[in-house]
Amino acid sequence: MAIRVLIVDDHPIMRTGLKAALGVEPDLVVVAEAGDGAEGVALHAAHAPDVTLMDLRMPRMDGIAAIRAILTASPGARVLAMTTYDGDADIYRALGAGACGYLIKDMLDEEIVRAVRAAGGGGRVIPPAVAARLAEFTPRVDLTPREVEVLRLVGKGLRNKEIARVLRRTEGTVKVHVCSILEKLGVDDRTEAVTLALQRGIIHLDD
Repeated sequence: MAIRVLIVDDHPIMRTGLKAALGVEPDLVVVAEAGDGAEGVALHAAHAPDVTLMDLRMPRMDGIAAIRAILTASPGARVLAMTTYDGDADIYRALGAGACGYLIKDMLDEEIVRAVRAAGGGGRVIPPAVAARLAEFTPRVDLTPREVEVLRLVGKGLRNKEIARVLRRTEGTVKVHVCSILEKLGVDDRTEAVTLALQRGIIHLDD
């Protein structure tokens, strides 16, 4: 019996490419495609696919929220996160939301096909490139939501006083957050912190 696949990605070209790669396989069939997370959740409920390929960064509802919504409604759903980002924080977020695997969009078609088959068979899909990325940054770093917010503003070039104004906190409180961020990331200054955070996917340039 064929593995039924739902593709959720806001880029039409990406959806077309995935559909073409999967469509030539006799045991795989694309049953629906969505352009954002909210539509993906609705189509998952309508089609109950065996595997969903889920982009993480989309308008209306991002992939992480969509994965959570799908698994809340269908606890046994198999969702493969798929993105251009390979930072360990992105990977952990997706797996933490319940994804059964994590794929990088520039992987070869045959790798994606193998991943879909593995997910459809109940397996966990962590390709070597993704596993290597996780191993590269060990132990895992957990910043609080407020620390991530502060770091994102640091990445935009704001100083402590400006961050305090944006977050409606005291400058002293922001300074404590910055010191905690530097300690957790194991870096000496704000520039290093932002560079490492971008590399690891803790923040993104388009946040």
